[in-house]
Amino acid sequence: MKITNCAVKAAGCAIALTICTSMNAQKEYPKPTPMTPEMSEYWTPQPRVVTPGDMATQSAPSDAVILFNGKDLSAWESVNGSDAKWNVENGAFVVTRGTGDIQTKEKFESFQLHMEWSAPEEIKGESQGRGNSGVFLQGMYEIQILDCYDNETYVNGQTGSVYKQTPPLVNAMRKPGEWNTYDIIYTAPVFKEDGTYLYPPRVTVIQNGIVLQNNTTILGTTEYIGFPKVIPHGAGPIKLQDHGDAVKFRNIWLRKL
Repeated sequence: MKITNCAVKAAGCAIALTICTSMNAQKEYPKPTPMTPEMSEYWTPQPRVVTPGDMATQSAPSDAVILFNGKDLSAWESVNGSDAKWNVENGAFVVTRGTGDIQTKEKFESFQLHMEWSAPEEIKGESQGRGNSGVFLQGMYEIQILDCYDNETYVNGQTGSVYKQTPPLVNAMRKPGEWNTYDIIYTAPVFKEDGTYLYPPRVTVIQNGIVLQNNTTILGTTEYIGFPKVIPHGAGPIKLQDHGDAVKFRNIWLRKL
């Protein structure tokens, strides 16, 4: 029988492959080092220590900026730059109708804000005309304050809404005259060179221990008429709204993030 060169070459390749495979099968390589708990642990840098506030005395955490100490409005001013004209009484301050909005003298970027507020015990009006105010983050983005206890209104204007944008997940209002807590975690926006958002502002709002906004994207300014606008800005104040209703505030502090 005649054997061609191609057949010889093919046979040779097959033998070489068999030998190579056999050698690789016999060779042993180092095995991965067994993991230990310590291999996924690191110890530095240690978080700095912050002493929590005392709920019984309404004290703030040790690293907080105190925005209202129960005594005066020295941390606040009217939006026109003059002294804040709202009244301080019994460890709280109350909206004084017609005196205008007030804002913090200090400006902030991202923060954790704690505040307590109470709608008037005497019920007057309905819908948006009852216990209305608002807290503006960086002076531009309103989280609605409203007496929504047994009081319906448009849902994107309800208590805890990102005003005219995102309704709250639930209605967690206490009765008029009782104190509500807001705990707000706010992430300031980052802007591109063209003035649009690289990262939009985001907010989490907890009222009386209940989540109303869960890392919600804020679309832009919270307009009463019209739709959100994207306006480039830097640090801004915390602003409270004079909507004509005698809403009370107390125990306001902020932690910079």
